[in-house]
Amino acid sequence: MRHGKKVNHLGRQTAHRKAMLANMACSLIEHKRINTTVAKAKALKQFVEPLITKAKNDTTHNRRIVFSRIRQKEAVTELFKEVSVKVGDRPGGYTRIIKLGNRLGDNADMAMIELVDYNEIYNVGKAVKKKSTRRSRRGGPKPVAAPVQTEAKKEEE
Repeated sequence: MRHGKKVNHLGRQTAHRKAMLANMACSLIEHKRINTTVAKAKALKQFVEPLITKAKNDTTHNRRIVFSRIRQKEAVTELFKEVSVKVGDRPGGYTRIIKLGNRLGDNADMAMIELVDYNEIYNVGKAVKKKSTRRSRRGGPKPVAAPVQTEAKKEEE
């Protein structure tokens, strides 16, 4: 029975699993979306969302906690500089898992995991639409010189 066992071991030893999740988290932060299996995507979501929450408060202590989990200086810098600014007002749910179907080689369930605020297609409500000017094909406004000529004719009369 699996009572009280919440960690998906993913068929790996503890050190291998932690290293794999750390590498996947770095790739997710760098590329904003990655393709993987559904099981790994769910495990990565549990791994990376607390780190993003820590990144919202930029302190030395939080940087050290995050660095101890993902162990890549460039990823930590990008997480605290860019990602935390985008998700600053979001109370949680920083990632989205979209199922893609089955892999051809071994029929494994595949999924795409992405950072929610970096997908422009789904963030239509937040996007500000540019105001476009409408141009018609018909002739433009009448020439200004025509009314002036009519006034000149009125003066002659």
